[in-house]
Amino acid sequence: MATQTIDSLGDIAGKRVLIRVDFNVPLKDGQVSDDSRINAALPTLNALIERGARLVLMSHLGRPKGQPNPEFTLAPVAAALAEKLCRPVAFAEDCIGPKAESAVAALKDGDVLLLENVRYHAGEEKNDPAFAAELAKLGDLYVNDAFGAAHRAHASTEGVAKLLSPAVSGYLIAKELTFLGDKTSNPDRPFVVILGGAKVSDKITVIDALLEKADTILIGGAMAYTFRLAQGGKVGDSLAEPDKAETALSALKKAKEKGVEFLLPEDNLVCNKLDFKAGTLGDTKVVEGDIEDGWEGVDIGPKTIERYRSVIGSARTVLWNGPMGIFEIADSSKGTFAVAEAVAESDCMSIIGGGDSVKAINKSGYSDKVSFMSTGGGASLEFLEGKELPGVVALDQV
Repeated sequence: MATQTIDSLGDIAGKRVLIRVDFNVPLKDGQVSDDSRINAALPTLNALIERGARLVLMSHLGRPKGQPNPEFTLAPVAAALAEKLCRPVAFAEDCIGPKAESAVAALKDGDVLLLENVRYHAGEEKNDPAFAAELAKLGDLYVNDAFGAAHRAHASTEGVAKLLSPAVSGYLIAKELTFLGDKTSNPDRPFVVILGGAKVSDKITVIDALLEKADTILIGGAMAYTFRLAQGGKVGDSLAEPDKAETALSALKKAKEKGVEFLLPEDNLVCNKLDFKAGTLGDTKVVEGDIEDGWEGVDIGPKTIERYRSVIGSARTVLWNGPMGIFEIADSSKGTFAVAEAVAESDCMSIIGGGDSVKAINKSGYSDKVSFMSTGGGASLEFLEGKELPGVVALDQV
């Protein structure tokens, strides 16, 4: 899938460009605490500013459930964006209606306006045609650069795209499609996929799709315990999905049939008490094989770390989605950070598939040493599964 991008637009000086961005960023004490999604939008925004467009930005933030809620206002994001762009960013207290329309009317060439949270209106998530039409009134053409929301058929991601023409992607979506699509469909080999996270059920369709492409798959996180159960092992009190054991077995069978090396942890760090909120573990030990009752796995062990390092070191393409353990707690972060280091130091095309993997690599300090970090959690997973993304399909295609 290849969309038309902003490079295909003609003279846009003086045009109102309605842009869907993904500014669903974490806030702490009224300030943006992680600005990576804002940074990801800058190349597109700067390019449009330089061409004299009038930028009208729309985004969601959190889950205000179709009602205005000051907890989810985008006002702090406007301030953060102004710093990044080194220019004023106007803020409209609504995304439709008189307040939005008057703010748009006041724009001059090169000006930037951020509308209030589109999810303050129930019509956004319902993809209500009337709400989409109200949004469309604010622009002469449409740009979607919100990959993280592209898997949702919402008014600001799909509805508006059908009402404004041209409707194209920004540089971020184009980059996401290239790295998650082309670079994994025709990878330089060996192609190593690292999958972690809590649930096999969340990743099984991704595993299924990637078994068609990968040379090696490395499994970590709590999903490894479901695979262990499927093989007849014991996992103690570890987080697992016994009802997905057959699903896990079928993935192992398919890997064997396809000649894909499918590696599970040889050893695990386990603890007898876990307090996630306090960020503490009780007693810990490393075990190989079965985990006894009263103990739960929280990270991959040292033998597994070394084996995974070796595999990653010989890769030409790496796709990583999901942590190896509870990396938010220092005592169970070793596996995840070791994988981050191995990926960063490997002479390979490295693609980080969104969500917790991006948080982990940012926390590890190696984010500037990977080839690409996706901004989409659910969107990146659905795209890797081979699903069509409504927010991308609605755009003008090449």
